[in-house]
Amino acid sequence: MKKTLSPETQQDALAIAKATQKPGQAKEQTKLIAAGIEKGIAEYKKREKAKARDRDKARKQQQKNKNMSVSNDDDSDTSYTESESRFNSLTWSLMGLLLLSWALFIAYFFYR
Repeated sequence: MKKTLSPETQQDALAIAKATQKPGQAKEQTKLIAAGIEKGIAEYKKREKAKARDRDKARKQQQKNKNMSVSNDDDSDTSYTESESRFNSLTWSLMGLLLLSWALFIAYFFYR
């Protein structure tokens, strides 16, 4: 499976080949040089993509390790904070419902 290069890359390669063209050099030779330059550009891009993937994998692994060490250190604190937070929100909602029911009861009693 051969990938085709972008037209910009082909034009850049041809421009470089023409810029380095010697006097009396045939068009066919220039085209062969341009093809070699295209191949070099493709190899360079392939290597850079591989390096970028490796850097990304290393960064993700480092982030994962950092998150794991932080979560292991703070597991007990986090679970306590989460349960406390749920308890507080539940308490406030129940208190609100209680106050609302009393307010409605009083309003019904006086405006009956």
